[in-house]
Amino acid sequence: MPPESAPWVGLAQQLGRHAWPAFLAGLLVAVIVSGAAGVLLRRNLARRADTNSPSTFARVLAGPALGFALIVMTASLFAAVAGRLGPGRTMGLADQALADAIAQHTPAAALRAFGMLTHLGDPLMLSTVGVIVAVWLWRKRQRVLALGWTIALLGNALLNPLLKRVFERARPLHDELLAHATGFSFPSGHSSGAMVTYGMLLYVALRLLPARSYPGAAMLAVAVVLAVACSRVFLRVHFASDVAAGLLSGLSWLSVCVASLEFARRRPQRPAGFAA
Repeated sequence: MPPESAPWVGLAQQLGRHAWPAFLAGLLVAVIVSGAAGVLLRRNLARRADTNSPSTFARVLAGPALGFALIVMTASLFAAVAGRLGPGRTMGLADQALADAIAQHTPAAALRAFGMLTHLGDPLMLSTVGVIVAVWLWRKRQRVLALGWTIALLGNALLNPLLKRVFERARPLHDELLAHATGFSFPSGHSSGAMVTYGMLLYVALRLLPARSYPGAAMLAVAVVLAVACSRVFLRVHFASDVAAGLLSGLSWLSVCVASLEFARRRPQRPAGFAA
């Protein structure tokens, strides 16, 4: 082991020994904070109706298209960072030490629970949610919101495999598998998919559900995303850095999509016949 890697490996081992209680404490804090944020949103969020005009649809399409291109182009810049994740490199050694420590110190019952929770981020589950919500929004005549929802989910389904091909990192190797996964490891598709799908579902809830439901919706969305993301590390189908990258890429794409929808919704419409 390179001398400069020893402190990081030691820190990873310590984190792995206490990963299960740390997860529970972190989840509790995140849920409480998101609930408080929901209360603030309930008091301050102003709603406006969709216009469903052609210009609104165009703005919803333009924002994600530009954001998608920027994310893909900048992914190559992170390839240099990913080079430190390989075998024998500092971050790769720390990832492996964390995974080994988690395997030794996590209760079997907790691993079985993660084995069930991880399915909330399966492609089939996310696709089913995507279709159901898209049809529901269309039937409610929320056409712009339905378009934004569809672009968000399909865009992430394209973006994550593209990023995986940029980095081409192998998955963790171990004998006991509680979850099966194939393909490249970095970034985590379950983590990015959960972030985008349940994050967008929260946005839909904030747009359409009664204000009293905001705290509960925020707490549930955050809990599901964190549970799915952390399950990938506890089940050792991803390294911790894979999950962190998946959450960050998913959050970036989610932010682009939500910002585009908000821009399209809030920008005043020009009166007919207005000359630029």
